[in-house]
Formats: sequence, structure tokens, C-alpha cells
Amino acid sequence: MAPDSRAVELLAVAAAVVAAVLLALTWDAARGRRRIPVRAAAVALCLLTLAAAAGIWVNRQVETYTSWSALFATGDSTGGTPETYAPDGAAGGAGQGRIVTLTVHGRASGLVLPMYVYLPAAYAGEPAARFPVVEALHGYPGSPVSWLRRLAVASHLNSEISAGRMAPTIVLFPYQTPNPLLDTECTDLAGGVRAETFLTVDVPAAAAAHFRIRTDRGAWGLIGYSAGGFCATNLLLRHPTQYAAAASLSGYADPGIAVGDGSEHTTNNDAWRLAHLPIPAAALYLACARTDRSAFRGTRTLARLARPPLSVTTAYLSGGGHNDQTWQRMEAPAFDWLSAWLDRATT
Repeated sequence: MAPDSRAVELLAVAAAVVAAVLLALTWDAARGRRRIPVRAAAVALCLLTLAAAAGIWVNRQVETYTSWSALFATGDSTGGTPETYAPDGAAGGAGQGRIVTLTVHGRASGLVLPMYVYLPAAYAGEPAARFPVVEALHGYPGSPVSWLRRLAVASHLNSEISAGRMAPTIVLFPYQTPNPLLDTECTDLAGGVRAETFLTVDVPAAAAAHFRIRTDRGAWGLIGYSAGGFCATNLLLRHPTQYAAAASLSGYADPGIAVGDGSEHTTNNDAWRLAHLPIPAAALYLACARTDRSAFRGTRTLARLARPPLSVTTAYLSGGGHNDQTWQRMEAPAFDWLSAWLDRATT
């Protein structure tokens, strides 16, 4: 049972209920001076089990710690060979894509992190083909599992590819930091974690070593939601010779963190880059809910500053907010748009 599983959540709730019952039964059970330590222990047990239940519930919502090894920082158990992973049975059936796992040993960044990979059904059916690639970046707090579970991305990809609205594409779901509570915004923190290097050097290298992918720039794209939306636009603008297009779902125009070298105000600030640096020949898809004020403001800023040869497409939802339901409504059109900009599979 993973720390973000329903079973663990129910066990924690049951433990809290049992602790409350024990508190009621033992409150007047002891006599004399023994009452003080007995009552104190019973109250402490109630508070601990309640805090544990609340913490597990929060972790289940944001999926920060999706394994016990991540929770206790003991490393990931995934090996270097892709293994099948079934996200709540959402993929892997006949005619559908499947999710596999792979550990990325980052030579450039020094990071060793697991990665989930969506392989379309055509990957097995066309053994000579090489496929376009999309890197999908998660929000903060969160993990790639948020894409697989809360956003049901495998089901959306299966549907869009089956309907012909999206070409068969390999989608990578990497972690963005070894510490679930460290927000890097996919940048190389000064004197710290080199998340940008991991995502733009090590992840593509691992994908090329293990899967049949196209390595040319025209077949590579990015997508992300929330903080991952900023990651997608920022990495595209910083690496326009590596990626052809990027889609941001409720993303921002700046990282909102201190990178450590001041670049959050300049080269790691998308609004600053568009206003002060040469514009790359690439494509951006910017989507958000109009009621999501911060994301809406950032989206409008980027759309206003963008100019040729950068192509910008905007999509606004009249309702919704900064949440999973909104991103589920956005992800299928965003993947379809990305597919239209990326080159198709080759044999």
C-alpha cells in the first residue's frame, strides 16, 4: 500500500476513530494520580492519529509522496529497464497505450529519478517506427502520478489518438526534483538542484536510449499545468532549438521563486525574455480559466508580449479555477494542438 493510497487513508481514519473511543473509555478508568498520565497519553494518541489522518488525506490530494521510499528518502526502487505500470487500470488494454516506468540516471544533472512513460498502441504495432515526444510537467506540490491518477491522462491520450485528433505520441512524465517539498520551477537552482539540466539533457537522453523516438527538434514538445505550465513555456523559450512547441495549462509568466542568481527577474522570467531577448520561431498554447486570476494575468501578459516568429494560441474557460477539474477540461485540446505542431512518426 502506497502512502497516498485509499487503503492507507482508511486505515488512518480508523485509527483516529479507535483512539477517540479509547479516550472515552479510559478518561475515568484510572484513579488518583494515575489519571493524569493516562488521560495525557489518550489525548496525545487522539491528536497524533488525527494529524496522521489529515496528513495522509492532504498527501492523497496533492500526491507529493507516492511511495514509502520517497516519504522516507530511501531512494527509488525502479530499475534501469522499463517496467509496465497500470494507473488504476486506465491504460494497457487492447488497442490502447500503456504506461511503463524507467529510472533516469542523470549524468549531466547528477539526479537519479524515476519517470513514467506513455507508449501509444502504435508503438507495439509499428516496431520500425520512431515517434514524436512530449514532456509532461507536473505542478507544485505534486508528482507525475498526478497526471496519471487525478488527470487521467492515459485515458485522454487513448481517446484522442483513437479518434484521430492526435497522432501516436510518446509522452514522458518525469519528476522535477528529488525532494517533493522543493519547488524548483524546473530551473537550475544556484548551488542546488539542477532540474532544468535534468529535464532538457538527461530525460531526452534516457528516452533516446530506451525507446524508439524521434530526436529532431520538430518532433519534441512540452506540456504542463500550474507550475508545470510555467516550466513548459520557460523551457521552450530557453531551448527553442530543442523543442518546437509547448502548451501551458494555468501557467504563469514568472517562476515565483528565488533561483539564487537573480534570473527569476531576467532569463528565467518569460515576460522579461519576450520583452528583451530575440523571439524564437516556436509555438505556444496558453490556456486557463478566466476566474483563475493569477494564471489569467500571466497568460494575458505572455500573449500580449509575444510576436512573430513565435506563434501563440490562447484558450480561456469561462468557469472553473486552478484545479484538477479545469485541467482535465484543458488537457485533451492541448495535446491535440501539440500534435498538430509536432512532426509525425517516421519509419
